[in-house]
Amino acid sequence: METLTFLVFAALALGSALVVVSHKNPVYSTISLVVTLFAVAVLFVMLGAPFVGVLQVLIYTGAIVVLFLFVIMLLNLQPRSRDESRLAGQGLQVVGAVIGGLILWFLIFFAFANSSFAALKPLTAEMVSLKTLARDLFTEYLLPFEIVGLLLLVAVIGATVVARKVPQADATTSYQKPPEGSEP
Repeated sequence: METLTFLVFAALALGSALVVVSHKNPVYSTISLVVTLFAVAVLFVMLGAPFVGVLQVLIYTGAIVVLFLFVIMLLNLQPRSRDESRLAGQGLQVVGAVIGGLILWFLIFFAFANSSFAALKPLTAEMVSLKTLARDLFTEYLLPFEIVGLLLLVAVIGATVVARKVPQADATTSYQKPPEGSEP
């Protein structure tokens, strides 16, 4: 039963992750991201890390994805019209992605083939305790933790600024130069 549950949620995570990167509508991609993160949270619970699973649901699914949806709706993204120049560039993008994927696969393969892994030490209660996690997070890793939060904030502000449309002046507010020879 445990294997079947793992396979179902692993397949759900992989399938919804593919929808995230392949769907054209950003709202549907974000909703698929929620499904992906929830499936990964279930996998964390199955691995014996219920705290990480709950954090996955609360922080990523509950907060970050809602922020993504808010930014997407705020920017009011509209589907682009298809033109030939854009379609011609897609073939080149696919070829580049395939070449990049093959290079990555070969690098990973050779990294694992040429290295020997020592057996991992078994986990102790101290290594997986919430107290140890909190101590490490707020002492040794405090600066990276704060930097990640700042980067997320800068990314959201940058995306908003880049995607903002410049308002066009309408006829009632635009300045019209009076005809020559007439007095104001």
